[in-house]
Amino acid sequence: MPRTLLGCDLARGWIDLHRLPDNAARRIDNAPQAILEALRDLPPDTLVVFEATSGCDGHLLAALEARGIAFARVNPRQAREFARATGVLAKTDRVDACVLAQMGARLELTLSAPRSPARVRLGDLLRRRKQLVEMRKAEKIRRHDAGGRDILAEINALIAIFDRRIDKLDRAIAALIATDPALCAQARLLRDVPGIGPTVLAVLLGELPELGRLDRRRIASLAGLAPHARESGLWRGARRIWGGRRRVREALYIAALTASRRIPALAALRKRMRDAGKAPKTALIAVARQLLVILNAMIKTGKPIRL
Repeated sequence: MPRTLLGCDLARGWIDLHRLPDNAARRIDNAPQAILEALRDLPPDTLVVFEATSGCDGHLLAALEARGIAFARVNPRQAREFARATGVLAKTDRVDACVLAQMGARLELTLSAPRSPARVRLGDLLRRRKQLVEMRKAEKIRRHDAGGRDILAEINALIAIFDRRIDKLDRAIAALIATDPALCAQARLLRDVPGIGPTVLAVLLGELPELGRLDRRRIASLAGLAPHARESGLWRGARRIWGGRRRVREALYIAALTASRRIPALAALRKRMRDAGKAPKTALIAVARQLLVILNAMIKTGKPIRL
């Protein structure tokens, strides 16, 4: 009997569902009770497929993890390109749910790792921290054309508030990592690696639970650091990265700046690429990818790697 596939197209107020192989489709509220009722009669071997839509998938994730149902969070761009490849040009919520179910049936998707309650909490704290950092950045930009001194004083006071709130969140994140055994064990390994500061460490632990569970190629692809070839006939285009988890990629790129100066193997990699005429950003992306491979191996073996 074919495996049951459930495609879910998420919106803030509702979720469109499409089930295979019977092609049953319906819409439910994006609310905990409605989701639990929709998942109640699914067989144990069900695979649920939905897009990694930040801010809309919290209730669905919690329900799937509570039920122990396998799920795959796919890149929205990958889903759209799959739709076009299969001749589906229309884009509605119902169509997208069907496309996602078909992806699960036809492609070998990477299953998403279930998150522990501590990782869920860490993700919430990181998301709020990012929001505050962006608001503080906007206020700092506004200082340049504040006008009167009273307005400048108001802006500076608001920036000071953001500084205190961000500092409070940093302390809460550090305390959460220190009190959770699994997070603490991984943090102990990673924080000794040059470039892995408190913020980068928190992002890796909160946004990449698959670290140490996948091979080097799949973890690089998941983070959006795997280069993709662009060739046709005799034409050879530059390889490019795309997709993946943006916050993880950004954190590793920042870490690569320090790691490429303090880790001999990564410093040599960056120098080789620069000597070969590669752009500075391209060289740093390669360093970030190799740094991720190192971190992945450390978590997988549970032992530090000599750098």
